[in-house]
Amino acid sequence: MNYQKTFKRYETKYLLTHTQKEEILNEMKPYMALDSYGKTTIRNIYFDTDNYRLIRRSIEKPSYKEKLRIRSYYPVTPTDPVFVELKKKYQSVVYKRRLTLSDKEAFECFKSGISLPIHSQIANEIEYFREYYKPLFPRVFLSYEREAYYSLDHSDFRVTFDENILYRTSDFSLGSDIYGAPILDEDYTLMELKTSGGFPLWISHILCRLHLYKTSFSKYGYAYQQLERGKLYA
Repeated sequence: MNYQKTFKRYETKYLLTHTQKEEILNEMKPYMALDSYGKTTIRNIYFDTDNYRLIRRSIEKPSYKEKLRIRSYYPVTPTDPVFVELKKKYQSVVYKRRLTLSDKEAFECFKSGISLPIHSQIANEIEYFREYYKPLFPRVFLSYEREAYYSLDHSDFRVTFDENILYRTSDFSLGSDIYGAPILDEDYTLMELKTSGGFPLWISHILCRLHLYKTSFSKYGYAYQQLERGKLYA
């Protein structure tokens, strides 16, 4: 299966109540459709230094920040493909570079510190990141249930809704069960609007009518802040 390897786009986030989510879903019907994955549970393992250098820097809201994670869209076995993703943000633009490895290959590389078994520009960027920040460790496991919608006008505009966002600091396996401490109250959904250009006029009208305003919300950042407050979920 072919996967998109690079992304360059704006990503804007909004916190919604379930009532607001249902209103938006109803308004979206003429313009958007649920993608082929339907509703999925996304698993992420975020890597960081021993003193959380990457996420501490990110929380300071610099003009440039970056993160490294391994992601899957379903519970995997050692031979299933996973994504190794380098995510950067510079002056509000999000750049994502990713490659696919088997779950076993990815974790053997990160556990032992050996090079990735792929030779490409993206692999080189990830290797540079690993070398620059070494040593890196798995720090937070993050999971959430996602509904993703694509635009019927064939533009790259996408809308995602994330719920049941959970984190933990152990059991770093993309094949494990879903459990952990919640990041959001049950009544809230995190909506993200994603596009390489401007937002469609219809979504702007909906946001205005519902008095919804963009928010700065990092799932990993919020998990780290919970850890700092002593709300450790091992």
